[in-house]
Order: sequence, then structure tokens, then C-alpha cells
Amino acid sequence: MALSEKMLMSGEHNILTTRTHVKALFLPFVVLLVVAFAGSFGAAQAGDAGDGYVRWAIIAVALVVLVWFSVVPFLRWYLWTYTLTNRRVVEQRGILTRHGRVIPLSRINDVSYEKNLNDRILRSGTLIVHNAADEEGMTLDDIPSVEKFHRLISDLVFEVQNQNDD
Repeated sequence: MALSEKMLMSGEHNILTTRTHVKALFLPFVVLLVVAFAGSFGAAQAGDAGDGYVRWAIIAVALVVLVWFSVVPFLRWYLWTYTLTNRRVVEQRGILTRHGRVIPLSRINDVSYEKNLNDRILRSGTLIVHNAADEEGMTLDDIPSVEKFHRLISDLVFEVQNQNDD
């Protein structure tokens, strides 16, 4: 889900769009499996007790739990993107209400990344982008192939700074 054409400035193009590593969906997936099994088992065991109201109550509770603990986290993961263009870094997130943060490449002072053991095994990491403002830097958590993203941003920042120096 790269930035749409209406969000791009003139002469700007998307270079890379990514989202948090899929490992963020491990727990929602486990919840999906457990609730689907438990709900199915409970509904089958309830049979027609209470004119079937018990079965429908179990199914309703299972659906609410699935939506709250599996579907919503999936949507949150899917709709939270980090986009690198030739002019800026854009973070977009939110399901119903969209939030975003933009750092122009010309304002970036420092780009660093962190990788713990799990990140090294899963080939992901956290990217930290500091800008020239007094604000806290932008932290991009659990980015897949963080070194590639780091290298692309660094190259673009150097390119933009060299253009400004000329």
C-alpha cells in the first residue's frame, strides 16, 4: 500500500513501502486457532440445550473475541505502513481515523537501527530516524530487512544534502 498518487508531491515517487514484520501477527494467529477450536467444540457440546440459545451465545462470544483479538490486530498491522519516497519518509497508521507523520529527507540528521537476537533471526529490526527539529525521532518498529531500508534512507539523505550544498 504505497502512497497514493494524490498524496505525492510533483516530481516525487515511491521507492519502498513496508510495514511491521509479520511476527506481530503471531499472537493474533494463536488466538484465532484457540478460539476457533474452543468455540467450535463448545458449540458442538452445547447441542440444542436451551432451545439452541447456549450454542448461539457461545458462537457470539467466540466471534467477538475473534474480531477483537485477531481481526482488529490484523487490520492495524495491515494499515500501518512506512513509505520512503525520493523526498520524505511517511508513516501512516489507523483503521477508522488515519494518522501520519512525515519527515522530509532534507531534515534528517541521523538514521540508526537496532536488532536484538530475535530480530537477527527473523531478519528485522527497529529503525530510528532523527530529524533537525526538537521533536523525538521517528521510530519504525520491527521493519523487515532493516539494513536495506537503512541503506536506502542513508543514500537518499546524502543525495539530498549534496543537492542542497551545490
